[in-house]
Amino acid sequence: MVSTYTRRRLTDAPFLAAATGAVPGRRPVWFMRQAGRSLPEYRRVRAGIGMLESCFDPELVCEITMQPVRRHDVDAAILFSDIVVPLKAAGIDLDIVAGVGPVVADPVRTAGDVRALPRLRPEEVGAISEGVRLLIGELGQTPLIGFAGAPFTLASYLVEGGPSKNHEHTKAMMYADPASWHELLGVLTDITIAFLQAQLAAGVDAVQVFDSWAGALTEADYRKFVLPHSERVFAEISDAEVPRIHFGVGTGELLGAMGEAGVEVVGVDWRVPLTEAVRRVGPGKALQGNLDPAVLFAGADAVATEARRIVAEADEAITMGATGHIFNLGHGVLPDTDPGALTALVELVHEL
Repeated sequence: MVSTYTRRRLTDAPFLAAATGAVPGRRPVWFMRQAGRSLPEYRRVRAGIGMLESCFDPELVCEITMQPVRRHDVDAAILFSDIVVPLKAAGIDLDIVAGVGPVVADPVRTAGDVRALPRLRPEEVGAISEGVRLLIGELGQTPLIGFAGAPFTLASYLVEGGPSKNHEHTKAMMYADPASWHELLGVLTDITIAFLQAQLAAGVDAVQVFDSWAGALTEADYRKFVLPHSERVFAEISDAEVPRIHFGVGTGELLGAMGEAGVEVVGVDWRVPLTEAVRRVGPGKALQGNLDPAVLFAGADAVATEARRIVAEADEAITMGATGHIFNLGHGVLPDTDPGALTALVELVHEL
């Protein structure tokens, strides 16, 4: 396909080089949930402002996204947002409750509930698009990663009504009413595509799709109930010609299937060594990861030891067929992480 999107020319960006099989000038590093949480400047700027309110404020989105770029010298910015933002924008009654997470007022559990779901129009995420445009003007040569939640993870929030350990309502719907399940994921796939297309049209340089809860599934169920919808997400944005990253937590058994969804980069959590990840994913894709975020609490020596191990594993994975490595955590930055530990880690990875 020929891209209809206008892209920045970031010819020397290490993140984009590693994601696309080129040789970066330095090993790129960025962190999931780097925009916010652990930074005191983030807590100051968000004081008294709700999470969802923050996500729909373009100037605040720009400022929060820029904070880790200024502080840590990371090789990519990730848009400050939340995976339920497109659901909220579409008109679904939900909120993000501190200490709990997204809470849905009316869980979706029947065929009628699915049919009643709204769709997302691009103008409903205009504030997010404006935030992206502001960032493009601020970031210089640093790439901006847009993101969305994968259809399965969005479905799990809608069906459960909030976060869940066992996903019993989600799996019950999947097994007992597969027709409604696939209709639900079809609606959420449309919403995810529309949200990503809005970000791409505004100028993001890459996208990451988070399937945070897919690790609750067997590979057989993932392939039957989830993979076709994730494939459609990535296929529908292929004309943007930007790196596409797929990531999930606890998805070691699903890495091969997730890599088949149509992406250039597969994110790996801390449970699977990168040398094993490349065996599961297969050659021809870059890997992203995978320092355990808890290691950042163990002191500088421990962090350096683990970072060096991961870099060595990544280099071996490249000899085994991976096309590149982007250093990251195996999940998001934990809220009580010392920002200085992150800055020191970036410096170390760049030196390596």
